[in-house]
Parts: sequence; structure tokens; C-alpha cells
Amino acid sequence: MMSYTTLQIEQNGKVATVWLNRPELHNALNEVLIAELTEAMRQLNRKQDVRVIVLAGRGKSFCAGADLDWMRRAAGYSEAENLADAQKLAAMLKSVYRSAKPVIARIHGAAMAGGTGLAAVCDIAIATDAAKFALTEVRLGLIPATIGPYVADAIGPRQARRYFLSAERITAGTALKLGLIHELVSEELLDERVAEIAEELAKGAPGALREAKLLLAELREGSPWDDQLLERTAGRIASIRAGDEAREGLASFFEKRAPQWQE
Repeated sequence: MMSYTTLQIEQNGKVATVWLNRPELHNALNEVLIAELTEAMRQLNRKQDVRVIVLAGRGKSFCAGADLDWMRRAAGYSEAENLADAQKLAAMLKSVYRSAKPVIARIHGAAMAGGTGLAAVCDIAIATDAAKFALTEVRLGLIPATIGPYVADAIGPRQARRYFLSAERITAGTALKLGLIHELVSEELLDERVAEIAEELAKGAPGALREAKLLLAELREGSPWDDQLLERTAGRIASIRAGDEAREGLASFFEKRAPQWQE
């Protein structure tokens, strides 16, 4: 792994934690953090000994959104420069969302604007009861464009319509009801609960976890009334059953032992 200026990466067994490490700025996003997080996700997805990734923030916040200095510089960019900048942010969000390895968001404090987007791109989001979210872009004359597809997918278009437009604060309890996060815990129990979920995820076969995420992508626009989709899902399981990973998984089940990927 390369060294980073805005991130810290720790590995404990099969779990790698990527810490956003700008605590004095509440882990606000800038071009350096965006580039480094994109690269970190690429490298961690290539590491065979990493099975689960946790995204977390140092200091008082998970991520307070965009860095003010970065926004100030962007205000003077041409449209072409702004497009290049936005494409890098979009690539970073995509690298987390499409990670072949499960990603858990460990959320505390502020998770505002881009921080809300980071919560949405992770597979599982666990937050403290004091966490707070918001999509504040319209109050700055902006829109939540790059994070929009992920947030709308997480909470649904009807709820997205409200919060994209109102920019109101979203409490942790409301975020749970909306589906933006999966669980609420006290701050003292946050690390314990994240570790428990990471341990459960690591029990899954690496290839099966990757294929399950690809299946979800196909099901997103599908319907049980779509016969072609049903045929494709049958083909998927037939192909996977014939693979080495499934053979090992079934053999270990019947032999009452742990599969090789859990060793």
C-alpha cells in the first residue's frame, strides 16, 4: 500500500479500515482526499488478504462535505475544469459503490452533503445516535448531482425529492427510517458493532460476495415478471454452482468444517 496524506489505513486480520484523516477540517473532501480514496479502494480491492473494507473518519466527524478552500477554488474554474473536477468525485464514489469487497460505513458526528453521499455508497452503514446528515447543496446554489444517484437509490425518489429540495437536517433516527443507514448504536458501541458485522461479512466466499453485488445491480431494474431476468438468474446460479468456490463451500458444509476462505 502506498502512503497517503489525507488517509490512514489499518488492517486487522481480513478487515481494512480506511480512515479519512483530516480531523481538523471534519474530514472535508478536497481533490487530494478524493484522489487518494479512489486509489486506496483500487489497491484494497487487489489485496487478497483483505476481505472487508470499513470507511471511517478521524476526529469529531465522519465527513462534513466539501472543503471550503476547494469550493472557493472551484468557483473560479471554467466549465471544463469543473467537469474534470466533478468526474474525479464521481469516480471516487463509484469506486466505493462498485467495490468487489463489502464496504461498511462507520458514521459518527457530521455526515453532511458529500458525507451523506459516502454513507449512501457503502454497502452497510452503521451510525451513532448522534450522527447527523443533510443535503445542503441548494442553499449554496448547487445540486447534489454526483451523490444524487446513490442517495436516491438508498432512500427512494419520493424522499429524495424532499431532502434534495429542503436541505433540512436529517437526524440519525430519521436516516434509519429513510433507509440511508442500517443501524443505530451508541458511540461507545460503534466500533464493536462494526467489527461484528465485518466478521460476519468475512465469512462469505469472496467470489460469491462479488457476484451477489453484481446480482443486486441486475435486480435493481428487474421484475419477477421479466422472464429473461429469471432465465439469467438461473444461469448465474448454475455457473456459480459449477465453480471451485461453491464446491468447497458445499463440501465444507456437509463435512461440518470451515471453508478454506475462513481459515
